[in-house]
Amino acid sequence: MAVQALVDSLSKLDEAHLVMLDCAVKKRAAIMKNNVEDLIGILNQESRIVKQIEQLEDTRMTACYAFLQERGVKSQLNLTITELSRLVFDPEEKKSLLDMQKQLSDTLHRLKELNDLNQKLIEQSLTFLDYSLDLLVGEPEQAATYQHPADKSGGRGRPGLFDTRA
Repeated sequence: MAVQALVDSLSKLDEAHLVMLDCAVKKRAAIMKNNVEDLIGILNQESRIVKQIEQLEDTRMTACYAFLQERGVKSQLNLTITELSRLVFDPEEKKSLLDMQKQLSDTLHRLKELNDLNQKLIEQSLTFLDYSLDLLVGEPEQAATYQHPADKSGGRGRPGLFDTRA
């Protein structure tokens, strides 16, 4: 019975990660459209899902410990599903557990790939914004006047949008 509780907790974790996967797809679209309002909404939704995943992870750990106790293991070890499956002797239960492990692993892998892609898109957007800002306000004025190399306190950064010396 503890094996089924473990499989159920893994199934719920997979469902929550599939919702996160859907959010990652929506996030990619919002990033590509440069829609900040949608992106903020998606991030808020992701935050709620992460809290739910943390609760589901606690449930999974409880199911793991219950399974270990049912098998006579008194330790509170953090065993992997593969290691736990070695303690399952019913072939159907073992197959069910390993199938759910593979399904969750595949979902997590897809989520990681999408998050990596979203990170690259955000980095490209920031690089483009920095480049656009440099075009708009111009490069810092360093070669306009002579400055002694030892006098570094007089250096200016990027000029503002309006020149206050006018």
